[in-house]
Amino acid sequence: STLGGQVGGSPEEIHTNEKEVTEKEVTLHLLPGEQLLCEASTVLKYVQEDSCQHGVYGRLVCTDFKIAFLGDDESALDSDETQFKNKVVGENDITLHCVDQIYGVFDEKKKTLFGQLKKYPEKLIIHCKDLRVFQFCLRYTKEEEVKRIVSGIIHHTQAPKLLKRLFLFSYATAAQNNTVTDPKNHTIMFDTLKDWCWELERTKGNMKYKAVSVNEGYKVCERLPAYFVVPTPLPEENVQRFQGHGIPIWCWSCHNGSALLKMSALPKEQDDGILQIQKSFLDGVYKTIHRPPYEIVKTEDLSSNFLSLQEIQTAYSKFKQLFLIDNSTEFWDTDIKWFSLLESSSWLDIIRRCLKKAIEITECMEAQNMNVLLLEENASDLCCLISSLVQLMMDPHCRTRIGFQSLIQKEWVMGGHCFLDRCNHLRQNDKEEVPVFLLFLDCVWQLVHQHPPAFEFTETYLTVLSDSLYIPIFSTFFFNSPHQKDTNMGREGQDTQSKPLNLLTVWDWSVQFEPKAQTLLKNPLYVEKPKLDKGQRKGMRFKHQRQLSLPLTQSKSSPKRGFFREETDHLIKNLLGKRISKLINSSDELQDNFREFYDSWHSKPTDYHGLLLPHIEGPEIKVWAQRYLRWIPEAQILGGSRVATMSKLLEMIEEVQSLQEKIDERHHSQQAPQAEAPCLLRNSARLSSLFPFALLQRHSSKPVLPTSGWKALGDEDDLAKREDEFVDLGDV
Repeated sequence: STLGGQVGGSPEEIHTNEKEVTEKEVTLHLLPGEQLLCEASTVLKYVQEDSCQHGVYGRLVCTDFKIAFLGDDESALDSDETQFKNKVVGENDITLHCVDQIYGVFDEKKKTLFGQLKKYPEKLIIHCKDLRVFQFCLRYTKEEEVKRIVSGIIHHTQAPKLLKRLFLFSYATAAQNNTVTDPKNHTIMFDTLKDWCWELERTKGNMKYKAVSVNEGYKVCERLPAYFVVPTPLPEENVQRFQGHGIPIWCWSCHNGSALLKMSALPKEQDDGILQIQKSFLDGVYKTIHRPPYEIVKTEDLSSNFLSLQEIQTAYSKFKQLFLIDNSTEFWDTDIKWFSLLESSSWLDIIRRCLKKAIEITECMEAQNMNVLLLEENASDLCCLISSLVQLMMDPHCRTRIGFQSLIQKEWVMGGHCFLDRCNHLRQNDKEEVPVFLLFLDCVWQLVHQHPPAFEFTETYLTVLSDSLYIPIFSTFFFNSPHQKDTNMGREGQDTQSKPLNLLTVWDWSVQFEPKAQTLLKNPLYVEKPKLDKGQRKGMRFKHQRQLSLPLTQSKSSPKRGFFREETDHLIKNLLGKRISKLINSSDELQDNFREFYDSWHSKPTDYHGLLLPHIEGPEIKVWAQRYLRWIPEAQILGGSRVATMSKLLEMIEEVQSLQEKIDERHHSQQAPQAEAPCLLRNSARLSSLFPFALLQRHSSKPVLPTSGWKALGDEDDLAKREDEFVDLGDV
C-alpha cells in the first residue's frame, strides 16, 4: 500500500517525492463489524492554503462506517497533544453519516457530485456536517482507483438506505458479547414505569399526575413511549380513543404546582359527525387540566403560532455555509461581508425567538402559576425543543450532566423526536432533514456561555454531543421512536430464538474518550451550592462587545403574539385543525408581563441553583464559536480566548486545593478527594482558541482587513468609524 509523509511545493516536486513516502505503513483500524469497501493510494490530502500545493500523501479508504485518510502526519504530535482524541472517529476519519456534500474539481471548476459519473474529478472536496472540509488531490492516483474510490464514496454516502443496513446493526451484532456499560452512567433512560414514577416524585408532580402503562408493548400507539404520564383524572381508556392524539402528556412540574404539558393534534376530519365526536372528547379532556380558579391552563400552539421547520432548515442551510471554507482566500474574501451574511441567515434570530418563547412560558408557570399546554401536530419537534429549554431554565437538576442527559432521554428520545428523519441518516428525504436538535444545543450553549457557573458541563461537552449525532454505533440518535428501536433490536415480537441486540448509548462517554479527555467535559467552575453574593452576578457578565455577535434588527424580530384564550372552544378548534389566526389574542398584556418578569430577574443577583434566564437582546445572542469555527485556522487566537482564561483559573483552583490539603494535614483531618484539574490546559502558551479540537496551527499572514475590500470602505475617516465592524473572527 502507498502511504505517506508530509510534502509540499510544486506538483512536480510533489510527484518526485512520491517514492520517498511509500515506505511507511499506516494501519487501518476497523471497529467490530466494519468492512473495507474500496481504497485508493497516492492520494494527497491538501492543507487549507492559497497555493493548495502543501499536503500529506497517503491512502484514501471507504468502509461501511467511515471515509478515512491514512497519512503519516499524526506521528509528529506528542502524547500531550493527542489526549483529547476521539477513540472511535480519528482526526482524518469521516463517518458516512457525517458527509454533507461532495464536490469534484474539473479543470479548476467546482461541481457537486452525485449519481453515476461520466468523468472523474482531479480533486475531491468533502463538506462534513460537523463543518470540517477535506480536500484530496487525485491527480497522481491510478485511474481505476480514482473511479473506484469516488464512485464508492458517492454511493455509500448519498444512496438511500434501509434501516437494517445501517452500520449500527453490524456493530451491535459483532460487538454483542463485548458491550460493557459504564457503571458510573446514572442517566435516567425513561424506558421503565419506575423511571417515570421517580421523575414525578422528584418534581412533586405525583399529586396531580400519574404514570401509565396503557401503551406497554406499543399496543395503543407506536408514536408514544411504552410509559408516560397523564393527568390523574384522565381515564386510561381515553388514551386509546384516538391512538394517543388529543391527550395532554406531562413533561414537568414546577415547585408551585403548575405543570408543563404537551399534546399532539387530532387527525383532521371533514365529516361533521366525527368532528362532533372529537369536540365532545376534547371537551372532557380539557376539563382535566383546566379547573378554574384552582387550575388554569394556557395553550401555546407551536405549529401555527411559532417557527416553521422550513424556516429552521433554510436558516441553517445559509448559516453553515459561512463556516465551510475551502481555503484562506475564500475566508478573507467573505470576512468583509461577515456581519451581513450572518444577519441574512437569520439563524441567530431563530435562537433568540426560541429563548424568548421559553421565557414567556417560564413566566406563565413561575409568576402566574398556570399550567401551559404545548400544541404541535405530532408533539415531537418544537415541543421537544421548547419544553427542554423551559426545564433547563427552571430546574437546576437539568443543568447537571446526569440531569441534562436524562432530560434529552425524556423529552427527545422517549418524546419521539424523529432523529432518523431529521438527521437524514437514511438519505431517503432531504426535505425532512431539519436540525431541530442542533438548534436546541445552540440555545443551550447561549445559556452556558452567559451563565457558566450554573452548568456542570462545558461547551466542549455540547460540541462533542453534537458530533455524536453522526456516529452510528450509538442508538440514541438513530431512531424515530422507542417503538422503532425496540422492534428493530428484537425486543418486540415472537422471535425468542435470537437474543435482543444490546446497543450502546451515547451517554457512555468512555467509549469515545479516555478519562483525562473526559475532564474537559466537566466544568470546574460549576457552583454546587447557591451563592447569593450581590457582587457575584456582576462579575460573571462579559462586557466586551468585540465578539462574534450580531445586533438583530427590529424588523426581523417576531411580532407580538399572545396565548390563546382559555375557553374550551378555542382549544378544540385549534386541535381540530381549524384556522386559528382570528383566535390569537394579540394583547399587550402578555408582552408587559414578559418584560416586567424579564427585567425584574435580570436586575437581581443570579441564584445559579434557581431560576435562570438568558439575555436575549440582539448583541447577547452570539455565534457558538467553538463548534462552528474550530476547523478554521484563520479564526484562532494564539494562546488566547477562553482557553487562556480557563487555564489561569485552573491554576488558581490547584493552588487553593494545595493550600487546603496543607491545612487539612495540619489539623490531622482526613483528606477529601479533590477534583482533578484538566492537565490538558496546563500549558496555555501552546494552545489556541480552537482548543481542544485543534492545537496551534499555521497562522495566516493575511491582514485582519482584507485589502481586496478596501476600496469599498471609503476614505480613512469612514474606515475609522467602521473599525468595530471588521474584527478578527477569532476574537470571541
